[in-house]
Amino acid sequence: MDADYVIYLGRSTMETALLVSAPILAVCMISGILISLFQTVTQIRDMTLTMAPKIIGTGLVALLFGNWMLQVLVRFTTEIFAQIQTYGQ
Repeated sequence: MDADYVIYLGRSTMETALLVSAPILAVCMISGILISLFQTVTQIRDMTLTMAPKIIGTGLVALLFGNWMLQVLVRFTTEIFAQIQTYGQ
């Protein structure tokens, strides 16, 4: 195992993690900005108002994109195990 492979493995891991987490992070960020804007305009300071839409949005995104996320993770894991098997021989 050389340095180039370790760099490739680290980069591939980070790309996969970013790809899988991007939909949920985007929904949380967008809903957080919209809720903060709404709270600033109306001067309502309620913690339930900030958390409930984020939880609902995260749940909906997990339901919509969960199958795709799982496929990406399984593909990545299969690739890693295949490469480990070739190094073991």
